[in-house]
Formats: sequence, structure tokens, C-alpha cells
Amino acid sequence: MIKTKLSKPAVPTLPPGSRAQTGTTKTFQLMEEYRQVPTGKKTPTGGLSSRLDKLGIVLPAPPMPLGAYVESSDAGDLLFLSGMLPVVNRKLAISGRLGGNLSVKEGQDAARIASLNALAAAEQHLGTLDRLKKLVKLTVLIATTEQFADHAPVADGASKIFVQIFGPEAGHTRLVYGVQSLPIGAPVIVDCIFEIEPA
Repeated sequence: MIKTKLSKPAVPTLPPGSRAQTGTTKTFQLMEEYRQVPTGKKTPTGGLSSRLDKLGIVLPAPPMPLGAYVESSDAGDLLFLSGMLPVVNRKLAISGRLGGNLSVKEGQDAARIASLNALAAAEQHLGTLDRLKKLVKLTVLIATTEQFADHAPVADGASKIFVQIFGPEAGHTRLVYGVQSLPIGAPVIVDCIFEIEPA
């Protein structure tokens, strides 16, 4: 019997400084950074209303639906919100496309504004923010060019405001993806699912 020794397949290597290598390195650096973020169910002591006051955060007027739907609906111990736009005083505060006419910083600002609108909608539905226990899941849709790849940093504009309010121990899951277009030319939509206290 003739024994054949199988060789291991060669692992392709990227030339130093190449665009692909740089992008891969950046991705793993971000992964390593966010591995340090704790997760759990704890929230800061005291109600969220008082926490917002301490942080100097003022919520905008609750958003209005753009069609035949409602902004919020609860089922059991969960509160579901419709997608929130970066609207201020009933008008789009930031418009455009990431990778086109908008920078990552402008995308983060838009995500933050949309997140504050989400909290305003939750407060209107519940009567008080103090019934919010934690953010369970955050979804961020981003209008982008085909080449844009910095989705995660843009979505951090939303994540960081919720971490600031609920505390880093609470944690939340997140889904982020780019799309071709969003309603009324918005650059981002923020979609939230909250856990709530019984009425």
C-alpha cells in the first residue's frame, strides 16, 4: 500500500499596507474594543427621568407617523417602536447619504437625534420613562453608497446615547445594515425594542 502524505492548503497572505489588510486589521481592532463592553440586566439606580435630568438631556416633541401606522405598541413586557427618523421640530434635521454628502460624524449625529425621538415616543406611550427597564434590541438602517463600510461607527451614535442613559451594564443587541434609500431622504432610521415595567 502506498501512503500519500497530504499537504496543508496554503494560507493566502495579504501584502503589507494593502487596502484589504488595512480594512481587516481595523475590523478586528473594533471587535477587540467592543469585547470589553459588559452586558447584563442591571440598570442605573433611580428613574430614567431623573437620570436624563442629571445628564442634561432634553427630549424633543414626540414624532408623528408618516403613514397609516402608530409610533408605538406594547405586548406583555415589551414595547415596540416604529422606525425613528432624525427629525427636529417636525422637520428632517439631517438628510443625505453616508459615503456621499454625509460624514460618519454627521451620521452619528443623525442616529443620536433619532434615538432621542425614540425615547420621546416611549415616554408618550407609557406616560413616564421610569417604566423603561432596558433597551433589548437596537436596529439601525443607514442610507449609504455602495462603497461605504463604516456602518458600525455610525450606529454607535445611537448605541452610546442608550448606554449613557441605561448604563453600560444593561447592554443591548444590535443589527446594522445599509440600504439604498430611506423615507423623506433620511440618512438613518433607529428601531427599538424596550423591556418595560408593568403599569
